Amino acid sequence: MHELGLMQNILEIAEVHARREGARAIREIGLKVGALSGVEKAALEFAFEALKSDTLAHGARLEVRWLPLRAHCPECRIDFESENRSGVAVCPACNQATAAIKQGQELEVEYLDVD
Repeated sequence: MHELGLMQNILEIAEVHARREGARAIREIGLKVGALSGVEKAALEFAFEALKSDTLAHGARLEVRWLPLRAHCPECRIDFESENRSGVAVCPACNQATAAIKQGQELEVEYLDVD
């Protein structure tokens, strides 16, 4: 379960930024997680709850914005969403595989709400 390591890093990043701003507590951590990130929702939430107790985020909420895979077809010049989690997006108009992934690989802290 790599989500434990990811969440440990996220909490460390959040604490560094919160302390830099003089915060006493983190109320909410907002993440952007793409469909191709390999992150499992339940495992990420479990890791957050398991690791937050000894941090400034001990009473915090985790808000995750799950981003679908979006790609661009250079043939048709259209953007489209794909359910394929392999990283290969097939254009729904011309049925060609394209490697022009525009969204879905994200894994980043989007915001912190601090006290």
